Amino acid sequence: MKLALTFNIKKEDSSSLSGEFLSEEKTESPASRSNFKKYLNENLIRNYPERIDDTFAEWDSEETIEAVKSALAAGGHEVTEIECDRDAYEKLKALNPEFVFNVAEGFSGSSRESQIPSMLEMLNIPFTGSDSVTIGICHDKSRCKEILSYYKIPNSKFFITDAIHKISEKISYPKFVKPLHEGSSKGIYNSSLVRNATELRNEIQRIKECYNQPSLVEDYLDGKEFTVAMLGNGDDIRVLPLVEINLESVPEGFNKIYSYEVKWFFDTRENKLDIFRCPAEIDQELYRKIEEICKAAYRVLRIRDWARIDVRLDGSNNPNIVEINPLPGILPDPADNSCFPKAARESGLDYNSMINAVLGCAVEREKINKIKI
Repeated sequence: MKLALTFNIKKEDSSSLSGEFLSEEKTESPASRSNFKKYLNENLIRNYPERIDDTFAEWDSEETIEAVKSALAAGGHEVTEIECDRDAYEKLKALNPEFVFNVAEGFSGSSRESQIPSMLEMLNIPFTGSDSVTIGICHDKSRCKEILSYYKIPNSKFFITDAIHKISEKISYPKFVKPLHEGSSKGIYNSSLVRNATELRNEIQRIKECYNQPSLVEDYLDGKEFTVAMLGNGDDIRVLPLVEINLESVPEGFNKIYSYEVKWFFDTRENKLDIFRCPAEIDQELYRKIEEICKAAYRVLRIRDWARIDVRLDGSNNPNIVEINPLPGILPDPADNSCFPKAARESGLDYNSMINAVLGCAVEREKINKIKI
């Protein structure tokens, strides 16, 4: 099959050390800030300078794109790479592929993950993954949570704001604060867990200044955390082995959250944290509950082909949806802690098989839709 692979390549520009990131973490204790800066100076700046600025955190590395292309080629397909810049529409129109494997995150605007799907829908070219509407909803965390709440799928209570002077004194703490339109833990730092009004105002201001968007402020869930890789459509949705986030491996002095620091700084190939347990070591009843709410969320949001859903337990050990990613990260090297490939390997799918399974789900979906029409 004649395929196009649509993507964005992570920029590896180390010239900008984010001043906001290094100096504006006002809510951390002096000890943890000192430890973090020491870690940056001794490890990250020298070995991983491209990770300091989180601007392109959601984009894929060249290694990942090459691995996806190789996997599709191994499946017998002719693959053309199309980087998703301003010329993408004309490139897609000229190539007119039979199918597109899409992992493009986009760059500008809150609808950026929907831009390539929208182009493909306009050109009537079928593609992997969810349609432009579903991807847009999932990327707007508040709209996503509103739909989940309507269907009574558990998720933490929340509000959105960018006005620090309107914070009510009646708010209970702790709260968890994150940008409204980001992924890959972008904008979620150790300071995102807030315990008083001053810390909350600091985070809302940081997010407004650094990302030019409102904050999503949620009730903090203090239980275990899991991530759930899902594959398929309709009645054939497959839940891959659950991954538990081992929060006890988070370095001392840092909050027990899967923050940007933990995900991209502390957990490297050379100094890998014991951060994932797959399959999750939990009782069968809880395992079943997590699978059920993830399947329910997948269906009501009309997700297609694949997704990764993050879940966290509340104080009563009830699972709650905390994040839905219809374009999951797929780092190819097993030395990297990448959730979807890890769950796939545990289920018996190697990287090439996983990529082609996603494509297979999409192709089969298109065939079924044509038959219905």
